Amino acid sequence: MKQVIVIRSDLNMSTGKIAAQACHASLGSYKKSNDISIKKWESEGEKKVIVKVKDLEELFHIKELLKSTDIPFYLVRDAGRTEIPKSTITCLGIGPDEDDKIDKITQDLKLLK
Repeated sequence: MKQVIVIRSDLNMSTGKIAAQACHASLGSYKKSNDISIKKWESEGEKKVIVKVKDLEELFHIKELLKSTDIPFYLVRDAGRTEIPKSTITCLGIGPDEDDKIDKITQDLKLLK
């Protein structure tokens, strides 16, 4: 079980901003998950992986792939109070769900460094 957070790399957000957006994605997707998945994920250590996409188009491609699955996901839109304009889509939370299910969608994405 894991959760994957997909961050847009074209926004040039600060490290703190990325962390805040990733937290929004994690909690948003978590709240859409079923109790069985949540309990299993929590019992296995709540694994999270942070990956990146180059732009909004690539993020939407991942979102479209998720629509044909039962994997929970959450798209984050920023409130616009700090670094980026209001309603900017910053990231996507995926899961928690089984590793192999999420990997079918995200396995080619690079880790955020």
